[in-house]
Amino acid sequence: MKAVIQRVSRARVVVAGEVVGEIERGLLVLVCAMRGDTATEARALAEKIAHWRCFGDEAGKMNLSAIDLALAVLVVSQFTLSADGSRGRRPSFDSAAPPEVGRALCENFVETVRALGLEVQTGRFGAHMEVELVNDGPVTFALEVPPRGGERQRGDPSQVLA
Repeated sequence: MKAVIQRVSRARVVVAGEVVGEIERGLLVLVCAMRGDTATEARALAEKIAHWRCFGDEAGKMNLSAIDLALAVLVVSQFTLSADGSRGRRPSFDSAAPPEVGRALCENFVETVRALGLEVQTGRFGAHMEVELVNDGPVTFALEVPPRGGERQRGDPSQVLA
């Protein structure tokens, strides 16, 4: 799974004029399930992000995590993180997990973050979303947890939720 994490002062997601998720200080996480990912990768990425030390301590050093500070997380599914632009001028999204698999893995990701004790707000899977944020820093990270074995699989997508 892939994610882009932004440390924010505030962030929200709007769908068709309705605010569906909103946080104050915390993390905005754009997350993408890739072909070959399983619940194992979803849990591993969620745990990594919840413990990711990107908030300043009293000395201003990035030593504190969202868990340390009991901050909120806004999770937004974003399949475009799977884009491959190596050929031509149009991105290919072939490496993204199929929608039904992506939805399940994103839900697993959210459940894991909640189980770690953090407040989680979400966007709406598959919807056209407007994401508004104030990036604090700016501080932005791109993280990935590759599937077991390190290679993306092309096989039957129904087999990846184990």
